Amino acid sequence: MTKQIIFKTIFYGFFSWFFPFVISFLFYKPGGELMVAYATFKSVIMLVGISVCSYLLVQYFKILDNNFKKFGFIVGFSWFFINIILDTLLLIPIMKVSFVNYFMTIGVSYLGIPAMSIAIGYLLDNKIK
Repeated sequence: MTKQIIFKTIFYGFFSWFFPFVISFLFYKPGGELMVAYATFKSVIMLVGISVCSYLLVQYFKILDNNFKKFGFIVGFSWFFINIILDTLLLIPIMKVSFVNYFMTIGVSYLGIPAMSIAIGYLLDNKIK
């Protein structure tokens, strides 16, 4: 892996977490009270996350020449773990919940990232061959 690929894997992975995290603040009052129903909030943030990850994955795969399936796996699980680690460091303390509770309500949704990236890698490898 080149330095560019490693850098973009980490940078885009951070941004895949950061953008939805920042957008989430728009749904809270200054005192920390959610302004919409939790289900609505979660749906909107999920849509933001999917949109951001889709865009970042397109940009990421543009820098690759081959081994799309391999890099789909690498980038997908790298971003998954980056999101989980950042949530563990920042979000779980804010939410004041256990890791298991967090993972079952939010963390499991990050499995969509490797699902998308592996699918893109598979499609690109099979389209080229």
